[in-house]
Amino acid sequence: MPLGAARFGLSGADLGKLELIETQTPSGVNSFTFSSIEESTYNVHFATYSFEQSLGSADTLRLHFFESGVEETANVYQIAIQNGAANGTFSESRNTGTNTPFFSSALSSSSDRGNGYIYFYNLGDSSKYSFCTYHTVEDGSTAEAEFRFGSGVLPQTSTVDQIKFFLNNGSNNMTGTFSLYGIKES
Repeated sequence: MPLGAARFGLSGADLGKLELIETQTPSGVNSFTFSSIEESTYNVHFATYSFEQSLGSADTLRLHFFESGVEETANVYQIAIQNGAANGTFSESRNTGTNTPFFSSALSSSSDRGNGYIYFYNLGDSSKYSFCTYHTVEDGSTAEAEFRFGSGVLPQTSTVDQIKFFLNNGSNNMTGTFSLYGIKES
């Protein structure tokens, strides 16, 4: 093996692979939950999504963690988000005590679409904080393409065993495809 390959760990070892846990295709619902995330099997989870808001006005796709079967809805999540739009505007959002915008993909009206991916870390490790990093693209509030990338943390040690995706406005619905994977370590 060339020295450079060995230096970077490229010895042919399987450094991790995606294993599909579940795909859900919500249709006409406000929320859904990945109830079996196999938190004890994987240290890192990966989710992809593509969805359309089917009714109503501006809304935001968000997520909550469940700790030992109980949804965490208190103002305990911490977030940091960078936003950008095709019109050249940029902004940031951050909060050290919020209950909903832990992850967000904002849509401005019905038939708007959003896509993205999320990495989740330490969900099954009760001695560490659970957190995520993500990147999204969507139709923005001004009907222009927008992106956002960010991270969020649940700053308490617990076992996260479910992930709930929901639209913030309770009267709106979504249709789409959401897939959750575990990253298998060698």
